[in-house]
Amino acid sequence: MTLGAAPPPVSGWIILDKPVELGSTQAVAAVKRNLREAGFNMKLKGGLKVGHGGTLDPLAEGVLPIALGEATKLTGRLLDASKIYRFTIRFGEETDTLDAEGPVVATSACRPTREQVEAVLARFTGAIEQVPPAYSALKVDGRRAYDRARAGEAVELAGRAVTIYALDLSGWDDGLATLTAHVSKGTYIRSLARDIAHALGSVGHVTYLRRIKAGPFREEQAISLDKLNEIGKGARLEDLLLPLEAGLDDIPALPLDPDSVQAARQGRVISGLPHADGLYCATNGNIPVALMELTGGTAKVVRGFNLPDVAE
Repeated sequence: MTLGAAPPPVSGWIILDKPVELGSTQAVAAVKRNLREAGFNMKLKGGLKVGHGGTLDPLAEGVLPIALGEATKLTGRLLDASKIYRFTIRFGEETDTLDAEGPVVATSACRPTREQVEAVLARFTGAIEQVPPAYSALKVDGRRAYDRARAGEAVELAGRAVTIYALDLSGWDDGLATLTAHVSKGTYIRSLARDIAHALGSVGHVTYLRRIKAGPFREEQAISLDKLNEIGKGARLEDLLLPLEAGLDDIPALPLDPDSVQAARQGRVISGLPHADGLYCATNGNIPVALMELTGGTAKVVRGFNLPDVAE
């Protein structure tokens, strides 16, 4: 790249270790600001696209995948992906927000023991139904539930089916229970904590919440906000950026020959493939070309990627 030239187009993932009190939208804005300061074109039309792969509450911390360029085409998959959280329940007090932000609305003298907590977790593992918190982003008659709750309105939300793949007690400190939960899309950890406390004859709220995995992305891959801010000061983006295909670690590759690469880029069907049915990442060498759904030996493009064949 010549002196003064704009940086080349990029695609990939910045995995931010989001701090408490920073909203997901603010985190995306911080990425955009740093990229703008680094010389990237961030204009609305024709500029580098940036998006996040799943909202994380301001009072929660941890893994927030942020997609750049062509990786933004995969954010929908991350919204549907399972997540792993570590969280702490304080028993004896329930707040209106079900976390440490809201005022206490119910109390209980009952303090369950470690053994009682461990014994009840099986009831919350597998397919369960839960009622989301009143302070959530779900819409009720066109308005966010949290806006109605903050206005003093009574918010009633319907129960929803979710799946808890694993739920373990990972820490115990003077009645504070820290749990690790692997959950499906749509699960509210605050509701899970509330329901666990109720099942134990008590009440409770979340005092600590950290996302340690989102889809294929783990906390070991996450960078701090300070590290992110180094990009705007001249640090190499490439040193902090994961490739687009890092968001496809759970999908098998489908290597294509040159003619099939051309067909996939034109959105055409590819036939005669000796592979099992399912979703594949079609590749040209090590370059992702498209997500393709293969049925009966025939592959159709689900989502194409506009990536250069040779790294700049």
